[in-house]
Amino acid sequence: MCGIAGIFGLRGEPVGAGQVKAMCDALVARGPDDEGYYVQGSIGLGMRRLSIVDLAGGQQPIQNEDGTVQVVLNGEIYNFRELRRMLEGKGHRFYTASDTEVIVHLYEEFGDECVQHLRGMFAFALWDGTRQRLLIARDRLGIKPLFYGVFDGKLVFASELKALLQLPWVPRELDFGAVAHLFAFLTTPRDRGILAGIHKLEPAHRLVVESGGSPRISRYWSVGFESDETSSEADFVEGLRERLSESVRLRMACDVPFGAFLSGGIDSSAVVATMAGLGTEPVKTFSVGFEEKSFSELDHARVVAQKFGTEHHELVLKPDVVSVLDDLSWHLDEPFGDASAIPTYMVSRLAAEHVKVVLSGDGGDELFGGYDKYCVERRERRFRHIPTVIRSLMGAVGGRMNEGMKGRNFLRHIALDGAERYVNAGTLFDREEQESLFLAPAAERILSTDPWGGLSDELERYPGHWLSAVQSLDLHNYLPLDILTKVDRMSMAHSLEARVPLLDHKLVEYAVTIPPHLRLNNGSTKHIFKQAMRGILPDAIIDRPKQGFAVPLEIWFRGQLDGFVNDLLLSDTSRARNLLNPDYVKQVLRLHHAGRPLNFEIWTMLSFEMWCRKFLDQPAITPMARPVHAVVSTPSPAPPGQVQPA
Repeated sequence: MCGIAGIFGLRGEPVGAGQVKAMCDALVARGPDDEGYYVQGSIGLGMRRLSIVDLAGGQQPIQNEDGTVQVVLNGEIYNFRELRRMLEGKGHRFYTASDTEVIVHLYEEFGDECVQHLRGMFAFALWDGTRQRLLIARDRLGIKPLFYGVFDGKLVFASELKALLQLPWVPRELDFGAVAHLFAFLTTPRDRGILAGIHKLEPAHRLVVESGGSPRISRYWSVGFESDETSSEADFVEGLRERLSESVRLRMACDVPFGAFLSGGIDSSAVVATMAGLGTEPVKTFSVGFEEKSFSELDHARVVAQKFGTEHHELVLKPDVVSVLDDLSWHLDEPFGDASAIPTYMVSRLAAEHVKVVLSGDGGDELFGGYDKYCVERRERRFRHIPTVIRSLMGAVGGRMNEGMKGRNFLRHIALDGAERYVNAGTLFDREEQESLFLAPAAERILSTDPWGGLSDELERYPGHWLSAVQSLDLHNYLPLDILTKVDRMSMAHSLEARVPLLDHKLVEYAVTIPPHLRLNNGSTKHIFKQAMRGILPDAIIDRPKQGFAVPLEIWFRGQLDGFVNDLLLSDTSRARNLLNPDYVKQVLRLHHAGRPLNFEIWTMLSFEMWCRKFLDQPAITPMARPVHAVVSTPSPAPPGQVQPA
């Protein structure tokens, strides 16, 4: 696992080694063990390394036999041993035992299609010196991040946005379309960052750019829910068990201590159970909970830990988390409306005291139909039978009701049609609320965008079953933008590598063939996965209601964090920015204190304000102090079989 960064002078301008190093200095948490650089003419590649595989010999950048191809990788390639045997059979020579080296030789054999052979989580940049050509690619599900932009004739890229901000020519201006998306859906969009001109390379996409040209972006993999009606439920149960076991086995291969996050839910419990069955030593497991028992899953996690004899570690969180919010803002890199980043940060800190790698259970809800909102949609689909004129009248009544009145949101919600109604159910601040939340002229710029329409269009275009449509929407949006972003940023904050076995792309390709009635069965979520785990996990774990990684914000915001929230959101600093409307902020806080749960709304405003203070208000960002173990160099190609020093 690493953090990567680079600059490509598209007009042939030379790249300064100091600029690449400054970018990598902002990524030290992703790679505290080592650093390496390749700077030649108009290209500069850099990386910070977290040593997981080939600890002694896997320094990056890695090159081919004659040094004409250079690569930096953030992530892990789990099938690299198999690929290495194949490539050696074709005459390629290797000088390390690392997974990164297979990428350069795959590129020599297959060109840009090299990505098709990779099984893992990755974002990599490959320089073809002969063709003066840069290839950047991101893994299929979006487990690892990649930001990029073109400024002043230079393409810049990095694992985190903050690395790009080390360059003086990268402006710090808000992308108001991204701001609208944030306050609608808790995150920035799939393809854009919070700052104007900053883009995200989307999952399963690659970017190619040559000297003198412009970036060309293409998708290399896609997946849809297409049911296999020939296989039985028993077939799917056996198939899931086999593929989960293979995926976990691949992710247990590393040269450092590893463990697992354990929430007590079925997904993380299934991963831990599989690890216990494959290993010879007790699995190290890590859990966090809260003093507020209704929010804590620690009791359930203990049941699983005891069942499989794990070396279990747990932590109880209290509302004194203000002390870590500044670190959260730095490591999240962008405003982020999901407060479960707090326990994810804390469980990562706990795990990092004992291991360098953890396996997590993320992805199961999107694959197997685990969210309660799918049951809600199943019920609400009956609204489509209400005549349009009646629904429109109900919506008009709701629109005339004062904000905060009971029933107002329900009447406005059922007035909407299918796809628009489903998207609305997942909306934080709708269009009307955003108009009130922001002051002019920011409100005008925000209202000129439409973060809702694209998602509604995706649902409308989907050709299959309604459940497949909403799961596909979450697989391509909520999963990479919220769940995977949270796990990546919070684990990397503590130099901890998180691996996601349920999102092995071969397991995903199999899971999407499961028919809808085996995913959501008579209102029972995740039916087929529960059946696959029956007899392996305790029934009490399989059959308990889904709890999720909820945070007791409602209690905290009315208690010990009340003063902090008011002081931050209604401060002179916030008012001087002329973005959030203080009168509307007061109204949100007043409604919350009156009993209306507006936790996510308040948390998103907090996250946005704290991010603005750290990344907009400050003239420069000083990376967190960490030791540096290498110096910038401009290497010449290494002879075959020799390691090029950093």
